[in-house]
Amino acid sequence: MNTLGRLFRFTSFGESHGPVTGGVIDGCPAGLFLDREEIRRQLLRRSSRDVVSTPRREKDLPEFLSGLTSESFTTGAPIAFVVPNENVRGKDYAEMKDLYRPSHADYTYQMKYGIRSVEGGGRSSARETAARVVAGAVAAQLLRGLGVEVRSYTSSVGSAPSLGYRDDVTIEEVEVSKTGCPDRALDVAYYDLLLQARADGDTLGGTVTTIVRGVPAGWGEPLYDKLHARLAFALMSVNAARAFEIGDGRDIAGCRGSEANDPFVTIGGTIRTASNHSGGVQGGISNGEVLRMRTSFKPISSIHQVQQTVDREGNPRELLIPGRHDASVFPRVLPVCDAVVALTLADFALLSKMNL
Repeated sequence: MNTLGRLFRFTSFGESHGPVTGGVIDGCPAGLFLDREEIRRQLLRRSSRDVVSTPRREKDLPEFLSGLTSESFTTGAPIAFVVPNENVRGKDYAEMKDLYRPSHADYTYQMKYGIRSVEGGGRSSARETAARVVAGAVAAQLLRGLGVEVRSYTSSVGSAPSLGYRDDVTIEEVEVSKTGCPDRALDVAYYDLLLQARADGDTLGGTVTTIVRGVPAGWGEPLYDKLHARLAFALMSVNAARAFEIGDGRDIAGCRGSEANDPFVTIGGTIRTASNHSGGVQGGISNGEVLRMRTSFKPISSIHQVQQTVDREGNPRELLIPGRHDASVFPRVLPVCDAVVALTLADFALLSKMNL
């Protein structure tokens, strides 16, 4: 499947070293003004920008082909766009056509389709996320009109201490950091770890925390279309994602009910919960509190060390992966997480309106 959503639908296309990556957004309401510069800013957040990131540099200037007026208002028609791939080096992968890179999608794609795109991993490459960021920036602008704000930040890297939920985190705190962590001391620690991993020809994993402010009570569908299930579906589709948690997540498994429940209170005439162990979702439906979720990412599989593998005939081979790669997904994955969460919530916003 290449499509996310039911009413607000996004379909992506393109490969890592093809001429473009792009997408089509269907179901976006008419009359929404799109700030194209804001979309461009989100793409810049995803781009390589530091010594711990890939040397591959792209201008990432999206070109909208349909669905917008000359004044940048949505028309209600499908919004089609492309993002050119300019800095491609397919020759880096010429020797890879008969080898399977460890923990990559080479072998599984070959088994499923009987053919694969060798250059940069083709469709399985994280280059595809550029299209998600464009579409997610459109969804975020729709949500902003409803008072909903999505914010992701880096909350752990490697074995360093983790940062808990920060419901008040700002984009400025995330953007001034080197790794996307709003805690200054942890940001320095995370960055030092990434520098060391890069020097060792290795990579590191970690965790992204996403908080969403402004979601009203009532978004989500029982039983098999729960809000957190759809959020997990979207976030687990991001390259290198390996685990999803809502609210207290795995930690709540070691609690008693008396510790884990969220008591209801009335604050200023509004029913609220006194705590937020549930992460803003109960029974698969939003309860009006801040949505809290965490996504764990594995270390990037492309390391600059000799590894053991096999060729297409099963013969043992040694492999040193060529190409340009990151030391971790951080901080470039943050706008991608923002994007898929925004796309999911925009879909639920329209579903909720339809149910009225």
